Amino acid sequence: MLAIVAALGAGVLFGAGLGVAGMLNPAKVVGFLDIFGAWDPSLGFVMAGGILINAIGHYFVMKRGRPLFETSFSLPSLTSIDRPLVLGSIIFGIGWGLAGLCPGPVVASLLLSPVDMLPFLAALLAGSFLGRWLRAGA
Repeated sequence: MLAIVAALGAGVLFGAGLGVAGMLNPAKVVGFLDIFGAWDPSLGFVMAGGILINAIGHYFVMKRGRPLFETSFSLPSLTSIDRPLVLGSIIFGIGWGLAGLCPGPVVASLLLSPVDMLPFLAALLAGSFLGRWLRAGA
């Protein structure tokens, strides 16, 4: 139960951070991607801050023998850059650029404007299921 409360707290903190930084607004993302127009570098600062905090946290967490609420760390076994990773990244980036949305802000925005976010969330889930289906057949 404590693990669920901790996960919920982390998710609420993440969502609040997205909101405070203005990242729930798709125009911010589109402005960041518009490097030859009215470029808005604020998303870059948010990402840099997130990377810095994550790197510091990762350093201290990985020094522990195990996570707080699990018996061991569950780390990815693959470390190579392969075709599915590159193709998935390209598809994700195209979708992000076209919609101005990525999964974190969509979930965080569900409470603010569910009618606007539900179509994207449906497409996100459909794409996830399609990707799993394609991987299972490969």
